[in-house]
Amino acid sequence: MDAQRQLLSLPLAVVLLSPGQIVAAANPAAEQFFGQSLRRLRGRGLTDLLTFAEPLLAERLSDADANVSARAADVVISGQGPRLVDVIAAPALDQLGWQVLTLHDIGGAEAMRENASGPEKGGLRAPSILAHEIKNPLAGIRGAAQLLGRKLEGSDLALTRLITDEVDRIAKLMDQMQTLSRRAAPDLAPCNLHEAVRRARAVIEAGGQAPAMGEEFDPSLPLVMGNVDALVQIVINLIANAADACRESASPAVTIRTRFASGLQLRPGSDGAPVRLPIELRISDNGPGIDPALRDHVFEPFVTGRKGGQGLGLALVRRLVRDMNGHVTHDRDEQAGLTSFRVHLPMAQGWPVREKAA
Repeated sequence: MDAQRQLLSLPLAVVLLSPGQIVAAANPAAEQFFGQSLRRLRGRGLTDLLTFAEPLLAERLSDADANVSARAADVVISGQGPRLVDVIAAPALDQLGWQVLTLHDIGGAEAMRENASGPEKGGLRAPSILAHEIKNPLAGIRGAAQLLGRKLEGSDLALTRLITDEVDRIAKLMDQMQTLSRRAAPDLAPCNLHEAVRRARAVIEAGGQAPAMGEEFDPSLPLVMGNVDALVQIVINLIANAADACRESASPAVTIRTRFASGLQLRPGSDGAPVRLPIELRISDNGPGIDPALRDHVFEPFVTGRKGGQGLGLALVRRLVRDMNGHVTHDRDEQAGLTSFRVHLPMAQGWPVREKAA
């Protein structure tokens, strides 16, 4: 059995520290834990990456010859915030001053214990449980993709990079889900909507069996104010739903359109002030449309007209859009035979509002 391969597939974050607690190596789960690639982690001091709330624990860990075990330790991860982790550290065999550090994020397990405190808290902590259960296998998937990437070239290598990039993006989304219980505001920044759409298309097309997809982009659109990872997830979900809806059509087709749709759409922002939503993303399919009995409820959790569907995709879309102060709707054009989902988003600050396009 290849010990190196087993280390890469471990769901626990494992870090090898050289003397002075400098990161020398880390497995994929550790990359996920810190939200950084090994290339960025290597050579950095442990104290630059995390801070232990308990000074005594930090002092114990600084002794490279000590065996340390701590449960439910409060730590702050640089750039991410507080975590609750189990910590195990031990001196590396035959390497003076070297340490092996294992970190286990127990946020999900802690959430299960908190669920017993009442239905309100339990509901708020549910995203943490889901995120915890998903992130562990993601680390194994990422490690497997990296191993494959070492043996491939050309377009095949590009696919393994797509896998690792998507695992990283999903892990970030899981982190965002965990913050839902803390009501934390999402990180918003100027985003190129077209780049997010192209990235989402690449993911869908890499999965195979994608229908014909057309693009009608307004190249003059300004940047939107949003979260790029959330945008990619929104587009993936909407394209996947559209592809499934038109799968039985004679010539299944999905059209993705962007345009400037004026500032008539308004919604209150996080500060209560109205926010203009002049940028429209529309994803249409030529399927038979949504069951009329479900049309007013498609954005609610567990509502689905698809056999075997979970009814969570559109609920997540609505939540992610709202987190960006946006608005999402759907409509049916019976004459054209098209079902469309429209996402309206705010412009990045500093861009002038122009008149509605014809």
